[in-house]
Amino acid sequence: MTFSSKRDGTFISLIIVAIGIVALATLWPIVFELFFTETPDVIAIWVMIVLFVLVAAFILWISFDIEYTFKEDYLFVRGGLFRSKIPYMDITKVNPTSNILIGYRILSSKDALEIQYKRAFLGSVIISPAKQDDFLKVLYQKAPHIHSVK
Repeated sequence: MTFSSKRDGTFISLIIVAIGIVALATLWPIVFELFFTETPDVIAIWVMIVLFVLVAAFILWISFDIEYTFKEDYLFVRGGLFRSKIPYMDITKVNPTSNILIGYRILSSKDALEIQYKRAFLGSVIISPAKQDDFLKVLYQKAPHIHSVK
């Protein structure tokens, strides 16, 4: 069973700000090159445009291509190129959290769950399934030993 990630305005605002910062860093030199130099360097302009497109596409990919899939023996968490296989037997605790800026997180909402498990990178993973109650029901069926704070 696969769950998609919930998306909220806070997260979308963060992504817009991140892309805006990348745009300023990569596109402002183009404006300077075009308007304040006598002979603009066309190769440098194209390199900066391609760089902006690649970085913006990467940010959008890792931000919006997020899924949480229940497999036979583990929870598979995928966000862009980031992937985690979390064995059900390693999960120790599930907590609701609104802290989306710190830790290992594959989410797109501040209404999130922190899953703590034994071999976790930074101790846990923070996720934001769209149907959180349904997600928790399936998780508790797959791993009835989990302690929850809800």
